[in-house]
Amino acid sequence: MKILVTGGAGYIGSHVVLALLEAGHSVRVFDDMSTGAHENLFSEVEFIKGTMLDIAQMQKAAEGVDAVIHMAAKKAVGESMENPQIYARNNICGDINVLNAIAQAGVKYFVFSSSSAVYGNAEKMPIDETAPLKPESFYGFTKLQTECLLPWYYKLKGVKFASLRYFNAVGYDGKGRARGKEINPQNLLPVVLEAAAGIRSEVKIFGSDYPTADGTCVRDYVHVTDLADAHSRALNFLAGGGQNLCVNLGTEGGHSVLEVVKRAAEITQKEIKYSFAPRREGDPAVVRASSALAEKTLGWKAVNSGLDNIIKTMWEIYK
Repeated sequence: MKILVTGGAGYIGSHVVLALLEAGHSVRVFDDMSTGAHENLFSEVEFIKGTMLDIAQMQKAAEGVDAVIHMAAKKAVGESMENPQIYARNNICGDINVLNAIAQAGVKYFVFSSSSAVYGNAEKMPIDETAPLKPESFYGFTKLQTECLLPWYYKLKGVKFASLRYFNAVGYDGKGRARGKEINPQNLLPVVLEAAAGIRSEVKIFGSDYPTADGTCVRDYVHVTDLADAHSRALNFLAGGGQNLCVNLGTEGGHSVLEVVKRAAEITQKEIKYSFAPRREGDPAVVRASSALAEKTLGWKAVNSGLDNIIKTMWEIYK
């Protein structure tokens, strides 16, 4: 198939592009390069620079493709609480432009980069797809708004969809092909590896009094190579006659912030200084996935997502 990947020069997007190329697809990348990296634009792809906020550019990018994998978004939880207007414009207005463009172009399949943030502070762990959708952050709210649109675009325009609810995306391609680092990262592991590499002086840990073993938040970290594989599988599932679906992508395990910092120091053999800061609004104490539905429908498992492998593949980039 010919596949458009919005945000395909980004951290996760570039890994998805690699998985699609390995599966024999033709790939077009559409990216405004605000956070994308030029080293993530592989020679095999067609690249169009543009923004989903410009409907004409978006319509042009969607012409002549069989499927769209939509990964362009703002994604920092803390920032979304401080500047909701930016997230509403990019993640809601922008997503509506994307959906309108693919409906006009007659695109058959749509794979959406969603998030575990749609669940918020879930009461039951691990979280499965039947859990209440109660986002704690504005970022999570924006993702949920797009998910609510998808059944309507299927009903009214015939666009089949898969919504993939990522837990925490981490790691790098084991073959070193996608090397672009995130610009001004807000997520834990890039920050930790920047500290190990001397790019920043310390790691700030937000909250030390959560109801967890060491008082810091627990998250389910899933390797981007595993995430990329899930996108390829979801596309095959839809094209093979599968029904619309929303599935979690995680490991069913979890690591605390402090555990990640200490293990990274051991693996990199670098001192990683850290200090505690107040909790961030919108951060649940524990987030762990149930990925049973992804395994059942897509045959997917997180096989590259051991913490040591995550840190080692990231250190190859950051060192």
